Amino acid sequence: VRSEVRGAALDLSWISKVQVNHPAVLRRAEQIQARRTVKKEWQAAWLLKAVTFIDLTTLSGDDTSSNVQRLCYKAKHPIREDLLKALNMHDKGITTAAVCVYPARVCDAVRALKAAGCDIPVASVATGFPAGQTHLKTRLEEIRLAVEDGAAEIDVVINRSLVLTGQWEALYDEIRQFRKACGEAHLKTILATGELGSLTNVYKASMIAMMAGSDFIKTSTGKETVNATFPVAIVMLRAIRDFFWKTGNKVGFKPAGGIRTAKDSLAWLSLVKEELGDEWLKPELFRIGASTLLSDIERQIYHHVTGRYAAYHDLPMS
Repeated sequence: VRSEVRGAALDLSWISKVQVNHPAVLRRAEQIQARRTVKKEWQAAWLLKAVTFIDLTTLSGDDTSSNVQRLCYKAKHPIREDLLKALNMHDKGITTAAVCVYPARVCDAVRALKAAGCDIPVASVATGFPAGQTHLKTRLEEIRLAVEDGAAEIDVVINRSLVLTGQWEALYDEIRQFRKACGEAHLKTILATGELGSLTNVYKASMIAMMAGSDFIKTSTGKETVNATFPVAIVMLRAIRDFFWKTGNKVGFKPAGGIRTAKDSLAWLSLVKEELGDEWLKPELFRIGASTLLSDIERQIYHHVTGRYAAYHDLPMS
């Protein structure tokens, strides 16, 4: 449940003069990728923390109620019990942050999580995901239906054409309507940054989405040709910081698409820690959208505990 009023009045003077320094952003992104990662027990601790930020996701055309059920079981038991016991973390309630599915699968996910006796929230994509090219009326209806079915978080996609043509007021009004349709559900706004044309547009779209009341801004749908990248993330994180300085509102950040390895997840955690500080390193303000990442994290933890790498049948999805 949202504890405060989100957003701000539309102020185009904030964004009209913005120009992102592209070379400086690329230099900062290279630093992150070149850095050595934490090792041994520190790595295990960071990886367990990363698990708690994952929105465990299935967004495939062949999703069925049974694979959603398996996903929900995995969300509740993300790391094998014996491995957690070896790390003395078996009683810490480690689960993923949410389960993310298509609107038609929300009921299945809600039912499966209830049967498992856990209160992990269900996130639903909506608004004509992934392209966002359907009528506004149907996009709003999709949000309402997902909320009715029990989704506690809604990942909406913006209409990219409004960014590409500089229609900031129209974009603000549209996201405002998404916010209203969500009611008490959290609004996560996907910018589809790979389709916005420039880092300056990424900054402006981030700012408009936050002004319009988004609880989170998210990089990608995972279906674009370019998904979560570090240059885009740096721009979005700095927009979040600017927005916080100006309004006192903390908006969350969610990279998604192409984050597959444990090493990747550590880089994302350290980037958020450096750009926004430790207070953003909690599931209320940071998520990672991923479907295969958890398997690699579990493999790395298995290696940390046993000293050898697991065969795939040692760590099944559920």
